[in-house]
Amino acid sequence: MRVLISGAGIAGLALAHRLGTLGHDVVILEQAPAPRTAGYMIDFFGPGYDAAERMGVLPRLRELGYRVTEAAYLDDRGRRVAGLDFDRVARAVDGRLLSIMRPDVERAFREDLPPAVELRFAARVVGVEQDDDGVTARLADGTSATGDLLVGADGVHSAVRRLVFGDGHLRHLGFHTAAFVFDDPHVHELVRDRFCLTDTVGRQVGFYGLRDGRVAAFTVHRTSSPELPEDPRAAVLKTYGSLGWVVPRALARCPEEIYYDQVAQVELPRWSSGRVVLVGDACGAVSLLAGQGASLGIGGAWVLAATLDDPATRDFTAYERTWRPVVEDRQRVARSGARWFLPASSRRLRARRIAMRLSHLPGVDRLVTTGLVGKPVSLA
Repeated sequence: MRVLISGAGIAGLALAHRLGTLGHDVVILEQAPAPRTAGYMIDFFGPGYDAAERMGVLPRLRELGYRVTEAAYLDDRGRRVAGLDFDRVARAVDGRLLSIMRPDVERAFREDLPPAVELRFAARVVGVEQDDDGVTARLADGTSATGDLLVGADGVHSAVRRLVFGDGHLRHLGFHTAAFVFDDPHVHELVRDRFCLTDTVGRQVGFYGLRDGRVAAFTVHRTSSPELPEDPRAAVLKTYGSLGWVVPRALARCPEEIYYDQVAQVELPRWSSGRVVLVGDACGAVSLLAGQGASLGIGGAWVLAATLDDPATRDFTAYERTWRPVVEDRQRVARSGARWFLPASSRRLRARRIAMRLSHLPGVDRLVTTGLVGKPVSLA
């Protein structure tokens, strides 16, 4: 079977890896001219961790990962006011957790792609045509690719989803986020192996030190508008410019090109149409608020690959019946926890501090960690 995959992100690469291993002919069509380097640190655990282990990629992910000791909330003078011990979170998932830069997850899967997988960069899908004989993806450069199936793995703003299922499937959650990497030895020394976040209302900046001496930063702030700014860097400087601690140093070193997007979920009544099916954020983005987006993308790719490899289930119903409840559960958790993820008032900020300080107590620690990791998911 020849499978076209639009998108060389985490879900697309994981699906290509699995299908190629199973002996299928796979072509990945990626609109970017080269692998992306921008992104942020994620906590990787859950179904994607299990799938990566089965695919043999987990050792490389561990090599690329980081040892983060805690998530520390700091005031405008850099004093720790609350925090969460990462060892407690790790124990909640039997130690099967690692912190890793999102681009490094892609790197690990990309390095290990089977020979049966062809990866094409600068291949943007602008049209989709399908009939009883197959499906054709028309590309922006005037060429096309034909296969038995087309998988949209092209993220929350999926072109395949728009072309096949139409517009209007994004649910804005009231936040914008950005990420960038900068050089500053002083900030790197302050952060070290902690994930340091500003303890602030309505907007937040986080920092973590990378092994090459640089510092990765991410930002998130509340906004009712899903519209993105024309100049993302200028918007970041304006939104966070008055924060204290090392934020001014970071903003002074913010590069011109940064990652910037709204925080949104994707809600679709169905994930497939004819010979086209979606996977990962393209059909079930859970958002930054829920976490586990990368893990769910890899886990969903594993389930979809099992569906595609079985001629009896290529109508995709088994895939969606199995995986949609998992995605929708994490989406609900994200929406309900939004007020704690980034407090909108000083009262809620104080309440979060108290919860963090009590998180070491028996019973409370289980509530906190269960809320973070969610219900266990089996790939069986």
